[in-house]
Amino acid sequence: MEQRNEPEVRIELWDEGDLGLLRQLNSPEMTVHFGGPETEEKILARHKRYYEIAQNGTGKMFKILLLPNLEVVGSVGYWNQNWKEESIYEIGWSVLPAFQGRGLATEAAAKVIACINSEKKHRFIHAFPKTINPASNAICRKLGFSYIGECEFEYPVGTIIRCNDWRLAVGEVE
Repeated sequence: MEQRNEPEVRIELWDEGDLGLLRQLNSPEMTVHFGGPETEEKILARHKRYYEIAQNGTGKMFKILLLPNLEVVGSVGYWNQNWKEESIYEIGWSVLPAFQGRGLATEAAAKVIACINSEKKHRFIHAFPKTINPASNAICRKLGFSYIGECEFEYPVGTIIRCNDWRLAVGEVE
């Protein structure tokens, strides 16, 4: 087995017990690129979507666990999306502030890409980090995504944000 300097993470499917993590990820600091914290009602609805998405066959959400202590450090996932009249996978991640800058989101997203590559329902995976989010844009570069360009993206619903469109062909990175 080759030696790696990257941190080791495990991803596990989101379940009903992960509401506390979602509340942590809903802090003002964590939602600065997403229009600010959501109301409790919206958090509860998002939590339900997160743990039901795999059952619906429309994607998968995971919690990120840091090895060896299995400390919960964030979330990562993918879901079906329509983008420019094409069915795609959209991928997203979020790592708690105390754990940022250590490569955890990159490692977790790589594991999610491996899941997508085994599923192969769509041709492309897209990520849409805000243009002013250098960390998430760097993750896209590290994972081999191609920069398509700036775009307007609706997130959350009703709010248009300026994002970068990054694309990776399914099966391109194993």
